[in-house]
Amino acid sequence: MLQAPRHLKRLILTGFDCICALAAFSFAVGLASNGLSSSEHIFLGIAVIITMAGVSHGIGASSIKVTALGSRASSLTALASALLGIVMTSVLWAMGAEVAVHIGAITAIASGALSLLGKHGAAAALSLALRSGEKRCRVAVYGAGSAGMQVLAALERMPGIRAVALIDDNPALKGVQIHDLRVETCEVLHRRALSGDIDKVIVAIPSASQRKMAALTQRLRSLPCPVQSIPPMSELLRTGDMTSALSDCNLDTLLERAAVDLGGPEIERAYTNRPVLITGAGGSIGSELCRQMIACGANRMILLDHSEYALYTIHREMEAIVAEQSNPAEIIPVLGSVQDAPAMTALFSEFSIDTVLHAAAYKHVPLVEQNVLEGVANNVLGTAVVADAARAAGVERFVLVSTDKAVRPTSVMGATKRMAEMLVQNLNARTSTTRFAMVRFGNVIGSSGSVIPLFRSQIAAGGPVTLTHQAVTRYFMTIPEAARLVLLAGSYAEGGEVFVLDMGAPVRIAELARKMIRLSGLRERTVNAPFGDIEIQVTGLRPGEKLFEELLIGDGVLPTPHPKILCADETCPSEIEIAAMLRGLRQAVESQSAADALAVLAHWVDGYQPRDPAIATARRSA
Repeated sequence: MLQAPRHLKRLILTGFDCICALAAFSFAVGLASNGLSSSEHIFLGIAVIITMAGVSHGIGASSIKVTALGSRASSLTALASALLGIVMTSVLWAMGAEVAVHIGAITAIASGALSLLGKHGAAAALSLALRSGEKRCRVAVYGAGSAGMQVLAALERMPGIRAVALIDDNPALKGVQIHDLRVETCEVLHRRALSGDIDKVIVAIPSASQRKMAALTQRLRSLPCPVQSIPPMSELLRTGDMTSALSDCNLDTLLERAAVDLGGPEIERAYTNRPVLITGAGGSIGSELCRQMIACGANRMILLDHSEYALYTIHREMEAIVAEQSNPAEIIPVLGSVQDAPAMTALFSEFSIDTVLHAAAYKHVPLVEQNVLEGVANNVLGTAVVADAARAAGVERFVLVSTDKAVRPTSVMGATKRMAEMLVQNLNARTSTTRFAMVRFGNVIGSSGSVIPLFRSQIAAGGPVTLTHQAVTRYFMTIPEAARLVLLAGSYAEGGEVFVLDMGAPVRIAELARKMIRLSGLRERTVNAPFGDIEIQVTGLRPGEKLFEELLIGDGVLPTPHPKILCADETCPSEIEIAAMLRGLRQAVESQSAADALAVLAHWVDGYQPRDPAIATARRSA
């Protein structure tokens, strides 16, 4: 019944109100004993049904939500009954009935009482059915303030969800009864979660500062259940929707494996009191690298990004962290492009950079597929510019952030990232001062290009959730894992390595979508479950997209000091071949010929075949 279409629910409510009105009128007529004929009784009964149906639809009484009856629902029911009484009084008076007023008044009162009693009874029955039926998601609300009470009230009206605990660290609130729940402490939350009594935690503290929320998230990270939070108060005021704006605090729960511990003293030793350049600093990975680099003790951080807003955002965040921690680190924002060779040379000359973490790249597969020249210029030529400038300046470490899509690529993005790996490997073979290394990982949960934000927004909008193929699988890691892997790669690097993380089995994207729908307290809509909440639609593979991703090009892997980090043993082209490759790409970019750029990619990157058959043929003849 709860999953039935809204129009069917309105029809049922209207029919119920008409039955109540007809019963009330019959009771009033019998009580008045005015001797109406059977034909008059039938005529008036039809008039009652037509009147109540019209009134109920006209004032919106049929649109109330039975599982969330409130003062408005009672007011609308009372108004509908009063209007019915007035109409019937008028009809009876016109027919010359002596007790028209009495019948109208009794009809109105009895109809309203029957309707309200019936609806409250239906609400109680539905609630009982939910409690005794299928297993509901048991939710603990963290925060007993006004926001927490609003979340509890909202959860009471949501099918498939039951609030079982209310948590607050304020000792003055301990034991206070709110919405039939006693306020408990965080220790009780951990105990109940570990015992399997809680399926999800919602943090309802929208006024908390970013620092407090970070500390609280860290505190709740060990819970064996997903943790979500409502957005800041400013966002709530803008959207006016609390429960649909829930965001995941603990994205690790979406992984099909335990998060990898990437801690170790090597990181602090490698970066403490060092000047570090982070390119693409405003991106998902770049910004997390900035946060972790602060904790590693870098004394100067140069943040490079071509996006003014992204650079402004991360610079402001870093300055706030430095101020809160009384950290002496110097934060220098640089607005510019990695493709600007004179600017990069001047940058290295001015700041005496010790370490480069190169995260700047265009990574969205369909966009790069449609913007070939921009992808080539930024991902390949931009990497060459920064890497050459780093080698000329005598930088100690250069770490390229790469992707699993560079392994036997089927997309322009993957091919450009493979070329970037090749030229960095070649540079390492031609220098004894700079240690060049690469780190290759899969999709990052929660990053700007990840499916997680897309799925979340689609679920919040009521669906559908779009899936390119039922069999698509991907390797996933969290943003902190990805950033930590980059830092560890830099600390382990001796020169020329490709580091990869053992991320376990790949995750099926279809199962990830279904898991997100379930974690949102909703149900998938299928042929067998037509009244579900969210439909999953298969749209077909996008240009350049692969069904399966790989992390290694060959079979050779070497161990590292960390058991979950592997070092791939891969060959690269010679200096002459790299020079020819770069020369061909530069000519293609200068002549604005995407076809020429694709031909160069196809010629030099093993496994890559452009979608244009003519280009593929040119590659084979070359």
